[in-house]
Amino acid sequence: MGEILRVEHLKKYFTKKGIFGEKSVTVRATDDISFSLKKGEVFVLAGESGSGKSTIAKLILKSIQSDSGKIFFEEQEIDDKKENLVKIRMNCQMIHQDPYDSINPRMKIGDIISEPLEIHKIGNKEDRTKRVIEVLHEVKLEPAEDIVKRYPHMLSGGQRQRVVLARALALKPKIILADEPVSMLDVSIRAEMLELMQELQRKYNISFIYITHDLATARYFGQRIGILYMGKIVEIGPINQVLVKPRHPYTQALIDAISEPDPDNLHKEKKIRINDPLDIDVYQGCRFRARCQYAIEKCIEEPRLEENSADHYSACFVKLD
Repeated sequence: MGEILRVEHLKKYFTKKGIFGEKSVTVRATDDISFSLKKGEVFVLAGESGSGKSTIAKLILKSIQSDSGKIFFEEQEIDDKKENLVKIRMNCQMIHQDPYDSINPRMKIGDIISEPLEIHKIGNKEDRTKRVIEVLHEVKLEPAEDIVKRYPHMLSGGQRQRVVLARALALKPKIILADEPVSMLDVSIRAEMLELMQELQRKYNISFIYITHDLATARYFGQRIGILYMGKIVEIGPINQVLVKPRHPYTQALIDAISEPDPDNLHKEKKIRINDPLDIDVYQGCRFRARCQYAIEKCIEEPRLEENSADHYSACFVKLD
């Protein structure tokens, strides 16, 4: 599998101005992030809210500007030249978390799906109508000829998210960025949506960046995973290896927090290996040391991502068993 996307040393800081004499605060949303995505691979970016996952997606699509760093698509650097922006935006499509917020309620479903085709001037009206019907069949929204005439309020949340997926597929993209695509859906239809995405991913060999805080869906859908904490990748590697043998205390704490559907565990005390945060400068040394049970003196230095086993890297001075 060749590489389709590469992100190198991506940085994005946001400064919040203080009010009433308070000091302004700088948040390092994405701090020196590097990873690659192979053709036909599902790469997961996982972490809690505020860890920088969605910022990375926006930086890849150039909807916000990075402070520094580079993005390469099919070995070509994506800078701000118009042709390069068009190339990444045609080949890289986004599925947002909220199916109610990401589509225009005043537009018919047919117009919503054909909009990217119109923006990129693909085909004539007849071609676009044909493509809309095709992708509605692909995402199993039937009868497609009837669905195109409906408005979003006439569909359920799960159906709307299928419309969002159909819109993303309309341009036949090489990469789909899926930002928490099932977290707002009912539990009963999450598995259906994940199965559909998996089926389409394999059928068309689409590369996915799957952004989530939910390690259970990540393990079902992903092949490799990067664990994000406060703008840093703290662990990266093959998904089964990372989730079965975590090498970073934060990954361990995330796994501890997964609820197990086992009735025997109902009254068992569940211990999440994480401390209440200390009042220290989180940007000095290891980001996680303020909450880490294993913190040592050396953690005041910033650990680098180092290989523990084949393609499995973690940024930690303490070697976990």
